[in-house]
Amino acid sequence: MTLNVRTSLALVDAIGKDVSGRRLAYLLREAEDETREALEPFGYYSPTIKVEDTRTGGNGARNNAATTAAPTDASAVPAADAPPSAAASTGSEPAAPADSGDPNAPRQRSNAKVAVVITVDKGEPVRVRRSDVAILGAGSQDRYLKEDLAAFKPDVGDVFDHGLYEAAKTKITRRLAERGYFDADFSSRRVEVTRAQRAADIDLVWTSGERYDMGPISFEQTPKRIIRDSLLDKLVYWDQGSYYHQGKLDRFRESLARLDYFASIDIEPQPENAVDGEVPVKVTLTPAKRSIYTAGLSFGTDSGAGVRMGVERRYVNDRGHKALAQVDWAEKRKTATLQYRIPAFAWLDGWYTFSAQMADEQTDYIDNRRIEIVASRSGQVDRHWTATASLHALRERWAYVADDDGDDTTPVQYRYATFTYPSLRAEYVDADDRIYPRDAFGATFMIRGGLEGAGSDASFGQAHATARWYRGLGARSRLIARGELGHTFTNALIDMPPSLRFFAGGDRSIRGYAWREVGPRILGSDGKQYAVGAKNVATGSIEFEQYFNDSWGAAVFVDSGSAFDGTPDWRTGVGVGLRWRSPVGPLRVDIARGLNDPDSGFQLYLNIGADL
Repeated sequence: MTLNVRTSLALVDAIGKDVSGRRLAYLLREAEDETREALEPFGYYSPTIKVEDTRTGGNGARNNAATTAAPTDASAVPAADAPPSAAASTGSEPAAPADSGDPNAPRQRSNAKVAVVITVDKGEPVRVRRSDVAILGAGSQDRYLKEDLAAFKPDVGDVFDHGLYEAAKTKITRRLAERGYFDADFSSRRVEVTRAQRAADIDLVWTSGERYDMGPISFEQTPKRIIRDSLLDKLVYWDQGSYYHQGKLDRFRESLARLDYFASIDIEPQPENAVDGEVPVKVTLTPAKRSIYTAGLSFGTDSGAGVRMGVERRYVNDRGHKALAQVDWAEKRKTATLQYRIPAFAWLDGWYTFSAQMADEQTDYIDNRRIEIVASRSGQVDRHWTATASLHALRERWAYVADDDGDDTTPVQYRYATFTYPSLRAEYVDADDRIYPRDAFGATFMIRGGLEGAGSDASFGQAHATARWYRGLGARSRLIARGELGHTFTNALIDMPPSLRFFAGGDRSIRGYAWREVGPRILGSDGKQYAVGAKNVATGSIEFEQYFNDSWGAAVFVDSGSAFDGTPDWRTGVGVGLRWRSPVGPLRVDIARGLNDPDSGFQLYLNIGADL
């Protein structure tokens, strides 16, 4: 209330400025009415207001009281300091005394300042005595509109708060439009306030008219058509003639946006052109740039320096197919990826994806090459769940440095593996904010498996799950918990290639340890121990973040876990981090140390991007 009064006072605009005595007198006279009007939205129509100004300086002091009623429950508005009289903006003429009544009197300068204090006794608020809020017509039987009417505030006996009243009124008006009652209008809209009785009577009635239905939908792609309309028609999941609802158009917009063909999407219902109660919908689409080129530099302690280059076609043809080619060429690890995607609409919006990836890793402990071909079907089940079903064909060759006998005349004994297997992956996210969540839970679940003799060298099954939980503590603090569990069902782990084994260590695993450092290990050519992958994995983390302002903060954390075949050998790391909420997502810089005599010392991690 104090803020609203202060915002409404013209006196506040005069703080620190030179004003004439006549102008000051006017501002003081207006202050009482302005204060009274500023309190009415909160339901206080009969306050007792006292306006005082104390003038000190070259002309002495004077007290003024706009009213004489003494407050009993005072609330002070911050004082305004301003000279009671001053020269005009040009400063060329002396100012007259503030209390001079003679317009021809000689004007004199004064260095006096004025402190203005407004004291308010709010008095008793106005309460709702009678509330007649209703909808007439077809909308009177609408379930959701009934719920809105039942929840209308302020109710009988409540303080008549203008903000609550306007919000409730606007909610119902919007709901009528969202649900297709385009002819809805007020048949009565009146609030009577009786100050003497401190009572408000609400008379608020809508006439809904008939509910409209979904009509024909038309597409316009400008300046040129890039996607055939028959493809876009598949996104329209409702039948023409079904009831109108804005939510249908909102979901339709999301489906169009996920296709990533268009730079702008304008969906316009046209009730003024309705025929037989069916509202036509016009969709105007502006194509996005067809090709996306990417290039960059990279560096990783495990991969070395490298370059990344890629090109993606947003639309290969008017059937909406997409294509991607990407190369990541680093000193110790190289990958090349080809991908082709076809939009899919049966069951749920998504993609049919065909991809091939070739990888070559030459590090201090392993010589590994693989090629993997994947065919998948992905889609969004609902606003929380996405799912991907895929079929993988993997061919992998590897040899550990520890297996090298050091004789150049002896060929390296490579191991080979071929696996063909299906996989199912599901992701769940429920977050108040994907970029910087304060109340969120996210999880991923993956199962995959193959059979010996059916395209795989060994029978196996795997289950892997991760979870992330965020909770805000106070205005600028967060608690973050993370967990991971994975298990491999097989009697032939030795036949499993490294890409199908579990590892631990590194960022988003166990900080304080190098990437893939934790687990069953062998000796590398540099004398260090390296993990070879394990049958199981279990990790957990707890982290506390404290931001000092809207951009910068710090974190402390503890991570623990293990990758293991039989009995886990737990490893724990602790550390601190710096946080920056950058325009492209949180930037995290962490430094951590393992507590279980790791081979490496302090580890530094840099991570940027959305939390979920």
